[in-house]
Amino acid sequence: MKLSISLFITAILTSASASNVLELNPDSWDDVVGTGKPGLVEFFATWCGHCKNLAPTYEQVADAYSHVKDKVFVAKVDADGVGKELGRKYGVTGFPTLKWFDGKGNYEPYESGRDLESFTSFITEKTGVKSSIKPPPPPSYRILDYSNFDEIVLDPKKDVLVTFTAPWCGHCKAMKPAYEKVASIFETENNCVLVNVDADDKKNEALKTRFGISGFPTIKFFPKDNKDGIAYEAGRSEADFVNYLNEKCGTQRSVNGGLLDTAGRLADFDVLANKFFVASGDLRDSIHKEALTLSSTIGDASKHYIRIMEKMVNGTEAYYEKESKRLESILKKRTLAPAKLDEIKIKSNILRAFSEKPKEDSESNIRRAAAEL
Repeated sequence: MKLSISLFITAILTSASASNVLELNPDSWDDVVGTGKPGLVEFFATWCGHCKNLAPTYEQVADAYSHVKDKVFVAKVDADGVGKELGRKYGVTGFPTLKWFDGKGNYEPYESGRDLESFTSFITEKTGVKSSIKPPPPPSYRILDYSNFDEIVLDPKKDVLVTFTAPWCGHCKAMKPAYEKVASIFETENNCVLVNVDADDKKNEALKTRFGISGFPTIKFFPKDNKDGIAYEAGRSEADFVNYLNEKCGTQRSVNGGLLDTAGRLADFDVLANKFFVASGDLRDSIHKEALTLSSTIGDASKHYIRIMEKMVNGTEAYYEKESKRLESILKKRTLAPAKLDEIKIKSNILRAFSEKPKEDSESNIRRAAAEL
């Protein structure tokens, strides 16, 4: 009985410690590399801190392709120990060094990121074999590289915020959730764009040099009228990013998603709206005509003010209450597409202007009262 328990425990421990990363040495190398199957090899040293940091991710990479071991391998060599000879043969001068070997044993340096997504994207691109990992949903921000950076960032019609990051950078990882949330908030703003560049990827080396990227993350804002880029020096919270972009892009986004209560409002029309709301029937006709005249100089931005006046000009007071409740209900449910919700929010903001005393009047009353003291 004791023997059976011992064997059972041994089996569990063996299973738990099993690795899908092949450990190669000079004796086993030729049995794996160059025998018709491609693979990724990490040349590591036992004392190397970066190698230790990479180890958990590298295990995940091997696990992701464990179902296709007949088509691709993931391996490692102690190039400062038993595999030192192999390290010298393949020009290893630092740790970890990663190299890709094709089925014939020809090799090239692996120069992409050291996160799981970068590894699996690289291997899948090289072999056509899919990993067992379900890909994460694409982020709300655009991911750019040297091939499409200028097309997006240098577009004179767009204000663009760019984060230059590295996959291994702790501060970049800490910032990522806030940046993703802010990108989702600005998703409907076609001319205020958030993007990301892996500036540690060798293929983006020219971009890194061009914009003087020497640390991570580096954040730069590229307004429509200055495509040299401006250093972003505000904070990295969601509110910090949102406030900065609202100021620079002229947008009115809320940190909670959607638009601010001021979105769509026009000061001159707010004054007319409130006058209209409290006026009698005959006076309403006069204010409506005044609004139409003003609207001809402003255009579409004022059309909803006019529409509300036309609904109420004949004294249909019930319209205001009914429409307010309808719009508020839609905004609470948030079941519509973001762009449609923005449209509803603007309508709600403008409708509210009719019952609110314009800010200008309130400030004037305060100044007048102060002057009388």
